[in-house]
Amino acid sequence: MFKRQSDRRQVEEIVRSQNRLPPGQSLTEKFPVLHYGPTPRVDLATWDLKLFGLVEEEIIWNWEAFNQLPRTKIKLDLHCVTRWSQFDMDWEGVSLGQLVREGFVAPKPEAKFVVQRCEYGYTTNTPIELVLQDNFLLATHYDGKPITPDHGYPLRGLIGSFADRSEPKTAYLWKGGKWLRGLEFCADDQPGFWEKAGYHNEADPWREERFSGGSWLGRF
Repeated sequence: MFKRQSDRRQVEEIVRSQNRLPPGQSLTEKFPVLHYGPTPRVDLATWDLKLFGLVEEEIIWNWEAFNQLPRTKIKLDLHCVTRWSQFDMDWEGVSLGQLVREGFVAPKPEAKFVVQRCEYGYTTNTPIELVLQDNFLLATHYDGKPITPDHGYPLRGLIGSFADRSEPKTAYLWKGGKWLRGLEFCADDQPGFWEKAGYHNEADPWREERFSGGSWLGRF
């Protein structure tokens, strides 16, 4: 933890000088909890993840089968639309891009978007190119431990930045859905919960693409 406010400011200036802190963001060492609605209770005995839509073969993995998939550990910077950023966070999970490259999942050529479908009907939409990058993870663990219920246990989508700014495109944190239950591959874009409520459809933190118009409408 930062011992003094000046410590935080010094570290913030360092990451800013490294071009790792997007405009309008502030450094935090905490991991704030922001979402709409209640935290679901999860029974891993009945939990599953469905991949469907424009794929060559629909897939349903239960928790045991999902954990047999290739695992990835990754270090990412995260940027939330509520203006906090945290750096060098250690995550573990399954890379959707790796699953596609290794033939576990086969999207059809006409699949251009992926809708993350989560508990309580929450959705968020992403171009397929974004979720196939190395900085998008189907995350199960943070800092060596299973993610907490408030952060999406047992599985969440996660999109972040690499320290090297020659990295792939990134997005604000809400573009990775908590409590993930399905990935729908689509030909057309389908704006999700916050996108329909006025959040920017692209959500690029380096362009401060926070809202498409209107006022502050909520947090996730």
